[in-house]
Amino acid sequence: MSTVGLSKSLATEVIGRARTLAPLLTEHAAEAERLRRPVDAVIRALEDAEIFKLMVPRRHGGFELDLDTFFDVGVALGEGDASMAWVANFYIEHNWILCHFPETFQEQIFAARGYVLAPVMFAPSGTAFRDGDGRRLRGRWQWASGIAHADWVVPGALEMTDDGPPQAWLFAMPASDVRVEDTWYVDGMSGTGSADVVIDDLFVPKERCLTMQEMMSGDGPGSQIHNGPLYRTPMFPILTLAAAMPALGQARVCVRRFRERTQERVLLGGVKQVNRASVHIRLARAELLVTDAESLMRQTVQDVCARRNAATIEDRARWAAQLALGVDYCKQAIRAMCEISGGSTHFLNNPMQRALRDVETLSSHMVFDLDQRLEVFGRALLGLELSFPMV
Repeated sequence: MSTVGLSKSLATEVIGRARTLAPLLTEHAAEAERLRRPVDAVIRALEDAEIFKLMVPRRHGGFELDLDTFFDVGVALGEGDASMAWVANFYIEHNWILCHFPETFQEQIFAARGYVLAPVMFAPSGTAFRDGDGRRLRGRWQWASGIAHADWVVPGALEMTDDGPPQAWLFAMPASDVRVEDTWYVDGMSGTGSADVVIDDLFVPKERCLTMQEMMSGDGPGSQIHNGPLYRTPMFPILTLAAAMPALGQARVCVRRFRERTQERVLLGGVKQVNRASVHIRLARAELLVTDAESLMRQTVQDVCARRNAATIEDRARWAAQLALGVDYCKQAIRAMCEISGGSTHFLNNPMQRALRDVETLSSHMVFDLDQRLEVFGRALLGLELSFPMV
């Protein structure tokens, strides 16, 4: 079988594993929410299925599968539980990020099992200073999703220099080198365990340092080390896709659950809900919103794979706007299904209200600020300077 044939066969197998695991995520979703972190058994199951190898190069023991496979895997896991899918998707994407660090470091971290579990906190809320060949790092970082099971941690920080403006860097370190503070008390996405990370003073050697700008365009060090097109892909659409897929998975499930329940639900006065015109209208609109969301996301994936680092600023602004709009469609669909499902939706053991809270929280991520994303895309269409540079 050709290399292409082997990749397609492996992709089909990995997608099948994700779909098989989705019910397990559903089963443990309430427990993860109560614990405010991923459930150990689910992490183990994902590891056993080798899901986290998806984007790691074959030379390091990974699968080197592309964004189309990532999309189907991420959405399948999203149908199980938004929080766990969020953590899993970012673990996968963060392994891709680590493939842009210096080669000697990659050989070190991937040697044992072909992947690591590593939160990446992109907001450069720490500070770094040159110290010999490396950097000295300190700061506090929020949003460390998956920190409870982390092997490595990758925080962002601004390097302070005397000869120019600060530059944003990423720094990798063993999870044992940081302090975790449990601050994750939230109304949605509770199961991600996105606690704070604190570093008082830590030396990071140069092989564990990477400028963020090197990955934004798709021309980072990984594109020089690895031949596959995946490593010539701009970072921002991969990051945004990882965050978007749980919303689509949950929107699919909410529409499906409503369709199943409304067949049997009898309202006050003995009227079957399935016979109400308002139900038909709301359900049809929600179904179309989910269909449109998936189309936008798949179209984005296809376009990213076609253009990679040859994409223009307008292309990249379009991708960001399409993914943000897709998540907004998912949020609208879930909200509509909850609104028409009656008071029982608000019981804490009803998975639809968890879906609503999770996707409302998920969509507050800065990459899904729809007004900003549309403004940036509009400015790009007019050839104006972008008001927000991250695309």
